[in-house]
Amino acid sequence: QVQLVESGGGLVQPGGSLRLSCGASGIAFDIATMGWYRQAPGKERDLVATVTSGGRVQYGDSVKGRFFVSRDNAKKTVYLQMNSLKPEDTAVYYCNASFPTRYYWGQGTQVTVSS
Repeated sequence: QVQLVESGGGLVQPGGSLRLSCGASGIAFDIATMGWYRQAPGKERDLVATVTSGGRVQYGDSVKGRFFVSRDNAKKTVYLQMNSLKPEDTAVYYCNASFPTRYYWGQGTQVTVSS
């Protein structure tokens, strides 16, 4: 059974930081492209960051220079370090595991940036 379990979300003030984690089970984690996406109310789900099995990273334009994605294959975990958070970063953040012919989603974790 495939499971992607996100953690680390919460309420943070503007300018603050959060670190999200996503633990995976039931997949060949070391060959997956792992990613983070987010969805704000009334909006589409957008790319935040991805990291390939080889360590190549990609970021959405709105988070470049503020968010950093990393992975630990031994722990089957992908991380998202979020710095200089803004109110517009408020969304549900979803973990994603992608393979050539299939992909999987976590249940999401809420991040709220507000004073």
